[in-house]
Amino acid sequence: MELPGVVNNITAFGAFVDLGIHHSGLIHISHMSDRFISHPSEIVKLGQHVTVEVLDVDLTRQRISLSLKK
Repeated sequence: MELPGVVNNITAFGAFVDLGIHHSGLIHISHMSDRFISHPSEIVKLGQHVTVEVLDVDLTRQRISLSLKK
């Protein structure tokens, strides 16, 4: 499933995206690009609108895994 969202936090291991629900989803750095990147800020910026693919939803740990790869 693909969803629109807004990047609301960037960390060394990935970026969190507000999907308009109670919890933000995480795009891990390995799911941002097909090429090597050293920091997520090379791909996304704070406040950037993105379309992400939902990889996994873990209801017990309340985590949403996302990807920018097409």
